[in-house]
Amino acid sequence: MTIWSQVEHTFPARSKGSYLVTREIEQAISNEIKQYKIGMCNLFLQHTSASLCLNENVCEEVRSDLTMALDHMAPETLRYQHTDEGPDDMPGHVKSAVMGVSLDIPIRNGRLALGTWQGIYLCEHRTYQHRRRVIITMQGDKK
Repeated sequence: MTIWSQVEHTFPARSKGSYLVTREIEQAISNEIKQYKIGMCNLFLQHTSASLCLNENVCEEVRSDLTMALDHMAPETLRYQHTDEGPDDMPGHVKSAVMGVSLDIPIRNGRLALGTWQGIYLCEHRTYQHRRRVIITMQGDKK
């Protein structure tokens, strides 16, 4: 029998950086995901200057290096036309467009089927702290 579940989770306010949020996501869906034998979990970030990705879940330097590389890719010093919300806004939109705002992760036996070294990152691209909302939709076969 196919079932669907949906949960909304709000991340606490964070400033620019790459944050490992796997445990936060797992806690947000802990009651619902247990029902699934096999399925898919979609995470959709409802914002345009932050992003989601999967990456290394152990080494903290990966997170700071990722933020550094993204800043190099879309620096605040370019001559952007969209500057209404400050110099970090348009670079945030560029980074979000390149990185993406959604992830699809398989569900296996009531758990996210992440690889050994994979973790879910929330990448905040704005300098000042922002609360970010993610809609988590699960679909699959019931246990």
